[in-house]
Amino acid sequence: MERIIDLRSDTVTKPTAAMREAMARAEVGDDVYGEDPTVNDLQNLAADMLGMEAALFVSSGTQGNLLAVMSHCERGDEYIVGQQAHTYRFEGGGAAVLGSIQPQPLEFQKDGTLDLDEVARAVKPNDFHFARTRLLCLENTHQGKVVPPAYLAQAAAFAKKHHLSLHLDGARIFNAAVKLGVPVRQIARYFDTVSFCLSKGLGAPVGSVLVGPREVIEKARRWRKVLGGGMRQAGILAAAGILALTRHVERLAEDHANAGRLAQGLAEIDELGIDPGEVQTNMIFFRLEESVFASLQRDLKEQGILISGRDRVRLVTHLDVTANDVDEVVKAFKNHFS
Repeated sequence: MERIIDLRSDTVTKPTAAMREAMARAEVGDDVYGEDPTVNDLQNLAADMLGMEAALFVSSGTQGNLLAVMSHCERGDEYIVGQQAHTYRFEGGGAAVLGSIQPQPLEFQKDGTLDLDEVARAVKPNDFHFARTRLLCLENTHQGKVVPPAYLAQAAAFAKKHHLSLHLDGARIFNAAVKLGVPVRQIARYFDTVSFCLSKGLGAPVGSVLVGPREVIEKARRWRKVLGGGMRQAGILAAAGILALTRHVERLAEDHANAGRLAQGLAEIDELGIDPGEVQTNMIFFRLEESVFASLQRDLKEQGILISGRDRVRLVTHLDVTANDVDEVVKAFKNHFS
């Protein structure tokens, strides 16, 4: 079978042989009864790593974020979120559709932060004409950028001042921690709740985890059941998550290095306009006209290289992309534009 180099996302990774073995050997029980020992081990591990009281294993990052919003807010409440945030733009409007919770999107700053002065203006007065602003949602990493730690401290103080809960869509929080060279709890400590994905850079086939105070997580557990997210012998999946957290965190640095290597090579192609200095973790972005991109995408696909894009192209390195793959991709790009 021809080898495929898939740069569309870090969600495309295949479980390693060690993960498959761990899944096959996993001790299981009924998690809806709280009796799956492997799920419980994963949740305890995640809560400890992020410095939180409790954790909940969920089917996806979308579900983890939705559970957080629904646990912090009631019907008719509001959450403030970035215009391009996954929690707002790419999760099917779940908070509004299923939680009757109003989003208030604001534009991100270039570094992935929200301007706290703008956020302050968006917080609604205590008046029955308005939805009640209850929650501020941030994202880290955002489009591959690591949110500055100093900003997180400012956001936490801001949320406390305005009586808001603070949630982090930390789908790739471990990428941020590895880039900063700090334990992940150093980022999580500023937030009431954090969701993170096991199925992206960490390489597990399925699942995310929501962490936070025990009371909030118990509320999220109830909403998980309401949303159809109660899984039975889920330890088969949780086993891969445990291995991801214990073996695949430090290796994220390899993905960052490969993204840097890829950016350096592609920066030699004038048509792409890539600045390697902007690449912080495992993502590279550039813009092309639609017809130019379509031609590039077809050409690369014929060579076993997969890319995707909407208003701009995103290339993502991950567990299944090697340094040799990167060199092959650079060569294919240069040949196309030569």
